[in-house]
Amino acid sequence: MIATSLAASATLYAGNIDFNIHGLTTSFWQLTIDGLSYGAIYALVAIGYTLVYGVLRLINFAHSEVFMLGMFGQYVALELLGFTPSGNAYNEGVVMTVVFLGLAMLFGMAVSGGAAVGLERVAYRPLRKRGAKPLTFLITAIGMSFVLQEFVHYVLPEIWPGLGGTNAQQPIKLVQPVEVFSIFGASVSNVTIVIIVAALLLTLVTDMIINRTKFGRGIRAVAQDPDTATLMGISRERVIMLTFLLGGILAGAAALLYTLKIPSGIIFNGGFILGIKAFSAAVLGGIGNLRGALLGGLLLGVMENYGQVVFGTEWRDVVAFVLLVVVLMFRPTGILGESLGRARV
Repeated sequence: MIATSLAASATLYAGNIDFNIHGLTTSFWQLTIDGLSYGAIYALVAIGYTLVYGVLRLINFAHSEVFMLGMFGQYVALELLGFTPSGNAYNEGVVMTVVFLGLAMLFGMAVSGGAAVGLERVAYRPLRKRGAKPLTFLITAIGMSFVLQEFVHYVLPEIWPGLGGTNAQQPIKLVQPVEVFSIFGASVSNVTIVIIVAALLLTLVTDMIINRTKFGRGIRAVAQDPDTATLMGISRERVIMLTFLLGGILAGAAALLYTLKIPSGIIFNGGFILGIKAFSAAVLGGIGNLRGALLGGLLLGVMENYGQVVFGTEWRDVVAFVLLVVVLMFRPTGILGESLGRARV
């Protein structure tokens, strides 16, 4: 009976797979461009995972909730500026739209950055002082992920009525998608340009911080040998705190870009799937490698976009994780796998 049930399930799922190769070939460039915009968002969140892992060897699974808090942060900023989900700022002109986008992004960065620092201070620092084992950190990270979700689910509505809770807040869209130009017959919208350009600029700035500043040298030193770095006068705790802050800031920026791209609601568990994909992107590119996170994010976004056309939209997430497994089978360290301490990120 069990064998019969399994066979029936396999037949059912096989029947749901489209194998629409024609759809892929006819929409290849459009899928690629849209996939790059999704991948750019994954990449910004993935950098937070890879920075923390590079310094602490910690998989911060609560980082997805840091991203989620950034979505609520930019939403609150726009509400304070007088916008509603039914309103549009683009009528004010390009300059004012950019100003409002910048203010919302800064507020989202501040919320996510503060949440990341608070998470490190409350959850992880006490464990380090007690010499906790890696498994304890992992369990704590998963636990804090649920704590932050439930805070937004139950506590936030009491603090700010109408925010959080079970019902989703519809994003306040400042930019009306409009085609700017086409390439190989594929439409490139203003939203796509904003997302990709902003993500690349933020990644470039982060790369420069890691490679060309005193703080970046401190990160690389702690990642390579924390004990020696401490003996050389580097404050390990300060480096860790600033690393969490930097990852949180990037997650806050990704939150605004995500709400520009995705017309779905902002909700307490809205960061879970994206966080898992961003973590997969970090592992795919080589966790601990900044440029690997960017490459992994872009590749993941494009491949899952191809997959949803070939196999069907319900297989979109499956394609992303299958790609991760296939790459790790042949290159366990990821595409550009190096540790942050040794890599020229």
